[in-house]
Amino acid sequence: MLIVQKYGGTSVANIERIKAVAERVSKTAKEGNKVVVVVSAMAGETDKLIGLAHQVCSDPPEREMDLLLSSGERVTAALTAMALYGLGHKAIALTGRQMGIITDAVHTKARIEKIIATRAVKALEEGYIVVVAGFQGITEDEDVTTLGRGGSDLTAVAIAAALNADLCEIYTDVDGVFTADPNIAPNARKLEKISYEEMLELASLGAKVLQTRSVEFAMKYNVPVVVRSSFNWNPGTLVTKEDKDMEKVVVSGIAHDKNQAKITILKVPDRPGIAAKLFKAVADANIVVDMIVQNISSDGKATDISFTVPKTDAKKALELTEKISKELGAEGVLLNEDIAKISIVGVGMRTHSGVAAQMFEALANHGINIMAISTSEIKISCLINAKYTELAIRVLHDTFKLGEQ
Repeated sequence: MLIVQKYGGTSVANIERIKAVAERVSKTAKEGNKVVVVVSAMAGETDKLIGLAHQVCSDPPEREMDLLLSSGERVTAALTAMALYGLGHKAIALTGRQMGIITDAVHTKARIEKIIATRAVKALEEGYIVVVAGFQGITEDEDVTTLGRGGSDLTAVAIAAALNADLCEIYTDVDGVFTADPNIAPNARKLEKISYEEMLELASLGAKVLQTRSVEFAMKYNVPVVVRSSFNWNPGTLVTKEDKDMEKVVVSGIAHDKNQAKITILKVPDRPGIAAKLFKAVADANIVVDMIVQNISSDGKATDISFTVPKTDAKKALELTEKISKELGAEGVLLNEDIAKISIVGVGMRTHSGVAAQMFEALANHGINIMAISTSEIKISCLINAKYTELAIRVLHDTFKLGEQ
């Protein structure tokens, strides 16, 4: 078998952890597998490099930031290859460039365009364990790029797709994908398997187990992904194609996201083109809008429009919205950062009715007010006051009996 293994920052946090990872890789290789290892920077290393950059320049250029940040993963890759060499293996460390990861030119959040994996293929044929620095690539013009937060997940899945690997294992500090955050819902249970679609929804809705783009890639190229812990030998969660068993389960998991801010424009004139003008300006500023709620005006004269953005973009979005609200003749703009998004996800929702009613009723019974709702075929999200986040998670976890086998 050809197996791609990815180890995150906590898994390679220090020399002891890197040695433990090398032992695990060694065991996989000794079982007769060809292995490609993708590593993140050691825990805290990327933040340290960002700190250094801001000490020398208040607004560092993105091209140079990419060059700087890519060094963290290179250090880990070299050390991991050395540790494997110390265990008697032939191992070679490769940068993103040497691996042939070609990206577009959007610095700090580049997208992978293709992987020219000839060097890795040759090394595997010669019996080497290939260790790749994650999170990075190179443009056609040979500039170093990075793939954004969680980019090593994407590196691993993309390499698995390019090499047609039998399995991609994502090693982290949790045992797999749980029905909810175990720190909040003590009876949360680990899922044996989950569909790509469900994982994609959970990842985009705040579950931090896998990076969203890596799940998209796995789904597109049908790469079987296992999420498991590098701190024990427990079996993980398999992310795979949807099957008949999955449809029997109405709700598979609950995600929450506190990184949300709600902006409301008060008393906007109710005429065609207003929403288009507002959201075009927000989109042009590269701000992602999530939920949108527009109240229908009873008199046909004025309406309120609310929308949510990531908290990190709230200040920028507020300034933009205030400027536009003056142009539109609206009454004013309100910002609320004290909110959270709670979501339930499950492919079974397609074939089961009454799920939304059950969710709303459960929240209402515990005095939790819903500010906004958005739905897809397999998810329902509600915007609530942030102080009720933990309560809402536990209530919904019990309502849909997620703690039971």
